[in-house]
Amino acid sequence: MSTALVREAQGVGLATQSHYVIKRKAFAFLERIFRVYTGDGQMFMYVQHPVMKLREEFMVYSDESKATALLKVKSRQALAINFSYDVEDVVTGKQLGAVEKKGLKSIIRDKFIITDANGAEIGYAEEQGNSVLRRIFKFLTSKHAIFVGDQQVAFVKQNFKWFAKEWEVDLQPSQMDPRFVLAVALLALIADARRQDR
Repeated sequence: MSTALVREAQGVGLATQSHYVIKRKAFAFLERIFRVYTGDGQMFMYVQHPVMKLREEFMVYSDESKATALLKVKSRQALAINFSYDVEDVVTGKQLGAVEKKGLKSIIRDKFIITDANGAEIGYAEEQGNSVLRRIFKFLTSKHAIFVGDQQVAFVKQNFKWFAKEWEVDLQPSQMDPRFVLAVALLALIADARRQDR
């Protein structure tokens, strides 16, 4: 079997798991780097999110070499209250969906509307727990839930670490592409990191 086919087969396997771990260094000034691992420790995604950029756009790679791009995430606006992000499959060029951050509603509790490739609203992601206290005491850990219709398709829970940040992501069976679900989770964590870094 060729190397390309082996990598493709490995990628399919990694994208069908139900448990992932997202890690990030606690202190980073010019960029935010997120590493997504499967439950057994294999790297699945690598994100180098720019901090000083007017219009957000970044790639999601399969690993730190950046040799294989998986997704492209791009903001539709440079300045807005409600930011919308398109999530595109780099290989096929197909849009997987979009995520819209509800700016005013997110003052107390982060909320994101999820739409499909045609722009139809299919679900949402929302911060869980006592979000008001988290805005006062920044050391408190975060929780986010992702819903499609009335079904919870993912739960993101932060583990307390002193010198790093770590989240566990548990996915439930659904019709959503797991890569898109993880992209929604990453956008929620990026929004949280932006607030925490202020």
